[in-house]
Amino acid sequence: MSSENQEVAVQEQPSVLSGDPKTETPQTNVDWKASLSDEVRSDKSLENIKDIEGLAKSYVHAQKMVGADKIPVPNKYATEKDWDAVYEKLGRPKTSDGYKFDLPQDKQVDELSLKEFSTQAHKLGLLPGQAQGMVQFYNDMTAKSLQDADSKALAARETSTKELKQEWGQAFDQKVSQAATLAKSVGATELLNANLADGTKLGDHPVMIKAFAELANKMGEDSIVQASGPTYLTPSQIEKQIGELTQTGSAYWEKNHPNHADAVQEVLALRDKKNNV
Repeated sequence: MSSENQEVAVQEQPSVLSGDPKTETPQTNVDWKASLSDEVRSDKSLENIKDIEGLAKSYVHAQKMVGADKIPVPNKYATEKDWDAVYEKLGRPKTSDGYKFDLPQDKQVDELSLKEFSTQAHKLGLLPGQAQGMVQFYNDMTAKSLQDADSKALAARETSTKELKQEWGQAFDQKVSQAATLAKSVGATELLNANLADGTKLGDHPVMIKAFAELANKMGEDSIVQASGPTYLTPSQIEKQIGELTQTGSAYWEKNHPNHADAVQEVLALRDKKNNV
């Protein structure tokens, strides 16, 4: 081979040092921790740091935290005094009297209960906002419970009234008054105001009202149970009187009987009362 051909061959051979991008060997990722000592490299605080950029960001963040007010978390051997120091740094009042509660004027929580709660809240390390939130929640829950109870009592009273009016007719007010008077005279008012399991009052239950009304009726002329105003008959009492006046052989059926006309008029009047109930 001539020297000329050899020169051409040499020129055609690519060189890894020529800078040609097609012939450069790609660089592999370098572990930035490689130059660190084994002790530092294995520290868990570096586990999530992938490169120098991440390390720099972590350092900058740490520098910003320098001088910030930090509160160390007590360990399992901490005393009550240790925790008191933490609570006070977080904002707990110096004493339980430092808690102030913003509640409506018609609040359901009395002052004594608030004072007892403040003592416990201070012991537990509650912040003022947390204490206020808990008291507000309890107050609202109690108010709703009372409102629900009142609604149930009102519904029960309306149902009882409707049932008894249907049974007693025009005698309703009279019998309810007699039952209430008797209950008061024997000291049962407090008992009748007692709440049942469903929130309604015992005194609103029709069975209880009828029981006292029946007892008052059996006491007859006793002035304790007599209601003021006109006396009315219940539909069943009216029907009973009509039955007695119209029984077989009575003046109602005998046209020649001297009391026939009176008997007929009385029966008509009783039927009219019954129909107007």
